[in-house]
Amino acid sequence: MGIEKNAVVLFTKAPTPGSTKTRLTEARGGILTPQETAEFYQGTLLDVADIARLALENCRRGQGQANGHEPPRFDFVISAASEADRAQLQTLFAREGPDATPHHYIIDCGRTFDEHFNDAFRQLFAQGYHAVVMIGGDLPAIRPYHIQSAFQWLAYLEGTSAGALVLAPCQDCGVSLVGVTAGTPIDFGGVFYNPQGVSALDKIVDLCADAGIPLAMLDQISDIDMVGDLAHAITLLRCLSYAVYSQPDLMLPRRTLAWVQRTGIVVSTPPNANHDPRELVDVVH
Repeated sequence: MGIEKNAVVLFTKAPTPGSTKTRLTEARGGILTPQETAEFYQGTLLDVADIARLALENCRRGQGQANGHEPPRFDFVISAASEADRAQLQTLFAREGPDATPHHYIIDCGRTFDEHFNDAFRQLFAQGYHAVVMIGGDLPAIRPYHIQSAFQWLAYLEGTSAGALVLAPCQDCGVSLVGVTAGTPIDFGGVFYNPQGVSALDKIVDLCADAGIPLAMLDQISDIDMVGDLAHAITLLRCLSYAVYSQPDLMLPRRTLAWVQRTGIVVSTPPNANHDPRELVDVVH
């Protein structure tokens, strides 16, 4: 038997003004210019890549060499939506230095997001990868243990013939991490965009239940699509930037934090007039 190959895939477009995270722009009801949005996404993309590489290094160290067999491989892969995106991403990561260079790139194909998502898994399984964990570039609050746990749960669950799937929900009824083992009978067509209006999280659970696929759920990982998501992420990162001094398993998304400081964005919450007053709860009869 050959060496088992596993991969974390960063499923992404290149950070390009006007085509990246457009719902954060003023033209779509957001607060950023197209250039600011592209700069923001470039920072989160590179931060997520750093976190993924640290998680993979932890996976390699955790496996070691047992029973005289070579330990599994854990590769870092970029899945780009076009040849132009791949070229731009290669330039971006090359500027970060050789340690930041992914093991390889693929170009996912399709007419819809769902088809692109399916194709990325298909290509990697065709290349002999055993377990593939897919994440996006808009997850600056992701932690190494999310990725490490994904591989651990896939290994734990795959004892059945139905394969295995692991996911982390995001804050808006979708998913921000999906991991699958080779041979798992799952098709993501109609998951992320479906005419019935079923949430992506519900749809994946239904598909797993129908096919008897064992499923593991990780802690929520927030992604960033809308201005409210951005505000939520900024508060999370401020918390993380303090907790990192006493919590050794954290990794600071330094580029995203630097972008927040440069832009001067401040998160505030208005008074909530619809709260339940304590004096009505604590009435003594």
